[in-house]
Amino acid sequence: MKNTFFTRIQQTVQPCHAILLDIDKKTYQWNQQEALGKQQIVRLKKSALITSTGASTRIEGASLSDTDVEKLLRGVSIDQFKDRDVHEVQGYIELLNHSFEDPKSFPLTESTIKFFHKNLLQYVEKDQEHLGKYKQKDNTVAMIDGSGKPIEIIFETTSPWQTPIEMQELVEWTQSSFLEKTFHPLLLIGNFIVELLHIHPFTDGNGRLSRILTNLLLMQQQYFFVQLVSHEHLIEKRKVDYYLSLRNSQKTFRGSNPELQHWMMFFLHIVNEQADLAMNLISKDQLKTQLSPAAQKILDFFDSTQGEITPKQIQAHTQIPRPTINQALNKLLRLGMISRLGQGRATRYRRV
Repeated sequence: MKNTFFTRIQQTVQPCHAILLDIDKKTYQWNQQEALGKQQIVRLKKSALITSTGASTRIEGASLSDTDVEKLLRGVSIDQFKDRDVHEVQGYIELLNHSFEDPKSFPLTESTIKFFHKNLLQYVEKDQEHLGKYKQKDNTVAMIDGSGKPIEIIFETTSPWQTPIEMQELVEWTQSSFLEKTFHPLLLIGNFIVELLHIHPFTDGNGRLSRILTNLLLMQQQYFFVQLVSHEHLIEKRKVDYYLSLRNSQKTFRGSNPELQHWMMFFLHIVNEQADLAMNLISKDQLKTQLSPAAQKILDFFDSTQGEITPKQIQAHTQIPRPTINQALNKLLRLGMISRLGQGRATRYRRV
């Protein structure tokens, strides 16, 4: 199995060379920048947590919107949804937040993976018997429709009796390859995730677990922009491509010519788009130097306030005349720093 990992990653090195260079160039620029303020970083991290949680759970069939997730985070009761949807969201956002806050405290070990699984599903009643335990029965991977129902079997997974062996080999080989720098770290992360999903080691929660581990491993390899730009949201937007790339690669894994390129290119394009969006955040922040004092004061009010704001609230807080507020809001809209919701008297704005 370890030789298989080496061979199939080796085959992706040349096809992926250009995009890896592109990602690393942007990552270096991002890690050198000091444009974003502490308050803005806190706000963006919170937004990414909400967006990532909503997207990752919806990929698996949950129905909560990002607004619902934000309400749950604020402690607002959400009674119109199934308890399981709410419990899955609660477990995901807590675990992802712990990963964001201290990624170095979670080394890549089987113990960490089991700990993450236990915490991910800790609030889901039906999963209590198998929290943090490898599966005891065969499971399959299916594509899920919008209502959470399986619509197509993608592939058969590793048998329960082989799962502990294959997980041990995967974790140990990935650990040593990171230390020895056998391959580019993004290739190692991509291989780890696709193999984890192929083994499908747990009865439930494998997809959500894989996406939290993706964030963790990216941060441990210095791709810190993932804290501010949601990986899960980009996957959700390309859900069909996500499943197809997994299937096209994983269906070859038990054959004589295992192929990783379909999945790896999808994975790297997602990370590259994250890097692009992160660099765009810097550009937006630098545009703040073009703002008038009134527009800057209004933007500061947005940054200090959670949720949606009306022009009336802005005027009450800033004491800026209404015509000046309207001009400033239009400028902030053009720069993509805020978004507008509603029409007429119901118009309100929120920070982007």
